[in-house]
Amino acid sequence: MILFALLVALAAVGGAFVVGRRVHLAVPQTSQADAVRRILLPFTGASISRRAFDAAVRLAHVEGATLMPCYLATVPLNLPLDAPLPHQCLSAMSLLEVIEQRAASQGVAIDSRVSRGRTYRDALRRELEEEPFDRVIVSATSHPGAGFSGDDLVWLLSRADAEVLILRAAPEDAREVSAQAAPIAGHF
Repeated sequence: MILFALLVALAAVGGAFVVGRRVHLAVPQTSQADAVRRILLPFTGASISRRAFDAAVRLAHVEGATLMPCYLATVPLNLPLDAPLPHQCLSAMSLLEVIEQRAASQGVAIDSRVSRGRTYRDALRRELEEEPFDRVIVSATSHPGAGFSGDDLVWLLSRADAEVLILRAAPEDAREVSAQAAPIAGHF
């Protein structure tokens, strides 16, 4: 009798329900507030790790999220922050177009952007402050001077108000997504 009263109390607050002689625990459904809706994919050069890109596209597709590739442009200290950067923009726009085409072919919504700063970290900080993101997927590299430094990644882990995923491909996996490489239909 006490067990029955306990089950009725749990059922009353939504914790369990009884069907026949079995007790079923209610599993809370993921609310819209918990759903991942915006995945930031920052990059710094004319290419991005294919592993990081593939992971971002798969997660965005499965979660119904918008993938937000972001080129991080560095502006020299002797120029104003809003100075034209034609060389960087040409490279960025070409890669952003490839990313958009590949992600769209997988049914993923895209919202591309360029963020400016004095360093990659500064540009990323500005982007993170401007808009909220649910997840940040970063491609790490083992090549010194290319992409994010170890210090930048530690900074990101400690400062981002989002889930952070850092991916580094195996040393023998040099595959990249770039504007020079033609997309292969269905293989990302």
